[in-house]
Amino acid sequence: MLMAEERARVVEYCLRMAAAGLAVGTSGNVSERRGEFVAITPTGVDYARLTPEQVCIVDLGGRPVVEGPAPSSELPMHLAVYRETEAGAVVHTHPPMGTALSTVVDELPGIHYLVMRLGGPVRVAPYARYGSAELAEEAARAMAGRSAVLLRNHGATTHGRTLAEAYDRAELLEWLCGLYHRARLLGDPTILSDAELAEAARALQTYGRPG
Repeated sequence: MLMAEERARVVEYCLRMAAAGLAVGTSGNVSERRGEFVAITPTGVDYARLTPEQVCIVDLGGRPVVEGPAPSSELPMHLAVYRETEAGAVVHTHPPMGTALSTVVDELPGIHYLVMRLGGPVRVAPYARYGSAELAEEAARAMAGRSAVLLRNHGATTHGRTLAEAYDRAELLEWLCGLYHRARLLGDPTILSDAELAEAARALQTYGRPG
């Protein structure tokens, strides 16, 4: 089976995404790239019944490589991210806190230094219909220099070198959105300065590595 390992991982992370509450029903989608091919979730398939054989394989132009179900409606956004970055995987979620926040702010600010794991404060892309070329373009533009974006009145997208990294960033983004929400309920939160965030970014580059 073409891209058997990637297809299996797509199923694994779809199940994790659903279990974590980052997607409801058949919403959200996951993809992993290998060379000129992309393994991506099919459209409208319940994750509990999803099998590796149902995961779609397309080329970077979006053309199907193997017969099977139609790919996710958000294929244009995944392909746009692959065109504009060196990503090896993309995760698109409908997280409750991130989606709620996307309706009231233009950016998730530096509420915590771990926002630098995403490249910095996370921008909110303007609203465009799901699955549209416009949404794909707006998401890729807002993600410039970042590995995450919030989509106005819609959800969130993250990318990474691996599917594990892209998914971890999706979970981190939702945690940061929840943190900002709770801080706003308590009062006017302190936001880290550009200098403080830059210092944290430098420290994070060596975090966890042998001294």
